Amino acid sequence: MTESKASRWVQSSELTRYRLAPNPGPMSLDGTNSYVISGEFSQVPQKIPGQEMPGQAGVVVVDPGPLEATHLGELAAAGRVELVLITHHHSDHTEGAEEFHRITGAPVRALDASLCFAAPPLADGEVIEAAGVRIEVLATPGHTADSVSLLLPDDGDEGSVLTGDTILGRGTTVIAYPDGRLGDYLASLRRLEALGPKTVLPAHGPVLPDLGDIVRAYAAHREERLAQIREALASLGAEAPVGAVTDVVYADVETSVRRAAETSVAAQLDYLRGWA
Repeated sequence: MTESKASRWVQSSELTRYRLAPNPGPMSLDGTNSYVISGEFSQVPQKIPGQEMPGQAGVVVVDPGPLEATHLGELAAAGRVELVLITHHHSDHTEGAEEFHRITGAPVRALDASLCFAAPPLADGEVIEAAGVRIEVLATPGHTADSVSLLLPDDGDEGSVLTGDTILGRGTTVIAYPDGRLGDYLASLRRLEALGPKTVLPAHGPVLPDLGDIVRAYAAHREERLAQIREALASLGAEAPVGAVTDVVYADVETSVRRAAETSVAAQLDYLRGWA
């Protein structure tokens, strides 16, 4: 993986590059990784878009990120933008999408039709051919109901998967309950694990080498948390409220992420209690 400090572009795989958006925070880590995908990158892998070959390669942009002029301008300069894809609706991925569509004229597609511009919504199992690359759409709900992952089967020896917030480069994913559901998330993890040892291209944090390994680690973490929730309920009572369970299971959590911890507990209680 190579990086140009001048342009802040990172070569993340044979067919992808990303630019880190200037929106760091407790939930977005260092910021959102806005990816560009192009079949032409494999022909000149040492070159960084927006620097050596601006405006030449046809590209697909994934998650344009915040409404920030410099960031969107760098993405637009990365090549001829043929298509914009959205992994899910959270604003750190989508806030700049409408403006980016205005700048580039490129259609914007997401699973949620309200996020689309000049194009239909994505469909699970759909195969997209754009910018000289084959992209397979996988519905992976759980973090949110509209989360998708994007499989690039021809990216390097094993292929790669853009996982949005379903898999992060470090830490674990928050289930954005009630929009996201833990049962859906565990099913999505199983679907991703079946893809094997592909490169993980997350929307936050660093690239990871083996999807199967990280999915198994994620699943094990979820089982550990569920065990802690069960233990807390055994002492507090089966109908203990979210806040009380959070106090036990996330006793050391920082104030800045307390709300995320409560959301995670709510999602796990929903799963264990079988709420509608």
